[in-house]
Amino acid sequence: MKDTFASLAVRNYRVWYLGALFSNVGTWGQRVAQDWIVLTVFTNDDGWWVGVVTALQFGPSLLLSPVGGLMADRWDRRRVLMCTQVAQAALAFTFGGLLLAGQMNLGLICLFAAIGGCVTGFDAPFFQTFVGQLVGPRLLANAVGLNSANFNAARMIGPAVAGLALARWAAGWVFLFNGLSFVTTFTALALLRVQELNPMPAAVKARGQIREGLAFVKHRSDLVVILTVMGVVGCLGLNAQLTMGVMARGAFDKGAGEYGLLGSLFAVGALVGSLLAARRARPRVRLVVGSALAFGVVSGISALSPWYWFYAVSGIAVGAATLTLITAANSAIQLSVAPEMRGRVVALYMMVFVGSTPIGSPLVGWIANVWGPRWAIGVGAIASLLVALVAMIWVRTHWHVHVQMTQWLPPHMAITNPAAGETSAAPDAAPGGSDRS
Repeated sequence: MKDTFASLAVRNYRVWYLGALFSNVGTWGQRVAQDWIVLTVFTNDDGWWVGVVTALQFGPSLLLSPVGGLMADRWDRRRVLMCTQVAQAALAFTFGGLLLAGQMNLGLICLFAAIGGCVTGFDAPFFQTFVGQLVGPRLLANAVGLNSANFNAARMIGPAVAGLALARWAAGWVFLFNGLSFVTTFTALALLRVQELNPMPAAVKARGQIREGLAFVKHRSDLVVILTVMGVVGCLGLNAQLTMGVMARGAFDKGAGEYGLLGSLFAVGALVGSLLAARRARPRVRLVVGSALAFGVVSGISALSPWYWFYAVSGIAVGAATLTLITAANSAIQLSVAPEMRGRVVALYMMVFVGSTPIGSPLVGWIANVWGPRWAIGVGAIASLLVALVAMIWVRTHWHVHVQMTQWLPPHMAITNPAAGETSAAPDAAPGGSDRS
């Protein structure tokens, strides 16, 4: 237990953690409320429009993450994050005010989603890499895991609160609460002891640094495997907010309260997965691939759920697999890259992972409309299984290792030396002492 919460011994990290928890509750509440009003107020249960709004919300990451990543390697991360919190608070307050005043429409929702996506697309590399300054390299993997636990503890609370507000009051109050929640993150950043932040080497300004980041990733096959898996799963599989909404309405004919409960149960599993990830000192490629395989299996079971409560409880397993996958990928990338290159590599990861959502969300929404909500989940499950199996085959062929599933929960893969008959690291270890496995 002590190892799980080791990063909380650092004062700056504790302050940041508490501020982020409140902010994440607001963020998840707003996501649920936004999808629900698009589905039930501004369209007639049209999953495609939910996918379009989601695409607009995450699409800017495709363009802005590389720029944000380069700036994260150069600029003061704390100051930039304070500015982005103010921008996000202003957007949430304005959205909520217009909604309560009856002046909101589908076009404005799309506009706000796109502007918010621009802010978060630039903000994400700063947010992801700032944790290294809070705790230093020794506790980085633990802090990344605890950040995920924070995010998913909020995911347990936010959808439930949003569901209650949607059922009893007006959706606009959820957006106003989210605006207030960004104030807590800004305050936490202001309260940090700057002198206790860990120094991070900054990239010297020069031409071609984004290309340098691309070239670096291109020559690291471990990073390529992670990015490929996360791109496919992120595009077609990780659309839970969309698929939970269409399943609640289309498959089980449920209301806002039951929809909010689905998000909270998903978050229970996600919290478990992220806490388990926090115990791992060094997540590796094998855990990423194994988690993608597990995600495909449990998502397939979820898609076939015959009853609402079976589907709701299956969300716990889906949440656990999802967060094990995301946290393992994030930690494996950050720990295998030098600090002065970390922002650019994390930005490419965010571009592939988050930026694939705008491609997949409208397609998944269209599938929900045409083939039904179960297929909207099933397509992601099949894609996740296929990319995990292809990754296993590729690793065996190119790294000359055998991959074996040795545990079910959490996913684990043993890489063995067939000649010696024992576990070993993959050959050609990545630069900086990192291990492909």
